[in-house]
Amino acid sequence: MRARSSAVRLAALFAVVIATAAGQEPKPKELPDAPVAKQESVPQKHENSFNATIGILARPSIFFPNLAASPGPLSKKQKFELFADESVAPSRFLSSAAGAGIGQARNSLSGYGQEWGGYGKRFGSSMATAASNNFFGTFLISTLLHRDPRYFVSLQGGAGHRLAYALSRIVVARTDDGRVGANWGGILGPLLAESLANSYLPVSEQTAGATFQRYGWRVGLNTAGNVLREYWPNINRSLRISKIAPGLKPNEPPPATRP
Repeated sequence: MRARSSAVRLAALFAVVIATAAGQEPKPKELPDAPVAKQESVPQKHENSFNATIGILARPSIFFPNLAASPGPLSKKQKFELFADESVAPSRFLSSAAGAGIGQARNSLSGYGQEWGGYGKRFGSSMATAASNNFFGTFLISTLLHRDPRYFVSLQGGAGHRLAYALSRIVVARTDDGRVGANWGGILGPLLAESLANSYLPVSEQTAGATFQRYGWRVGLNTAGNVLREYWPNINRSLRISKIAPGLKPNEPPPATRP
């Protein structure tokens, strides 16, 4: 419970640091004498909103490869390639490097010891478990259950709406046919990855309690990562990182729609 609470606080911290209220889209003109056209504008507005969201990234992000840059579904091959890209992305290396340092300072996974050797083992195990998580969640489960493992940035509503959307993506996913379904990859992937990790982690970590504790941490960190992904276009605009999100001009605010 303490691990999950810490993970939730971490997600909230991400939101406080990077939360930026979304603008409002100008209200479209309505034709008073054409009620049929007015009714048909609802799905059209939804489609335009979705296309505007996708249009932020003209090509896949290098830092976060699972940010959706196209509306179409992924093939099995593309899901496998996405799993591989996620496993060696800069965000993965930075996260594992930071996590290994924090773990060494707290002497977690004490069986690995200290010094550079202990740090290397912690870093390696973090990379391995993350790769397993990506394999199960991004590729295997998503392929079998026809889920789209990418993160679709919302950019709708205010900070509260976007935060709730980001947090919900850990249990809600887009299906290959464009509908909404349970995110089995995000729910089961970390559990399978942490269970597999018992084959190389220290003996003291190979208990059911330790496994579920690590699972809670990983789900919490994945959730916090969703918050960061949701605001990644805003961060790029603020820091002018145009190469990572080339579809968003440095001095141009991101498109937004009404809540």
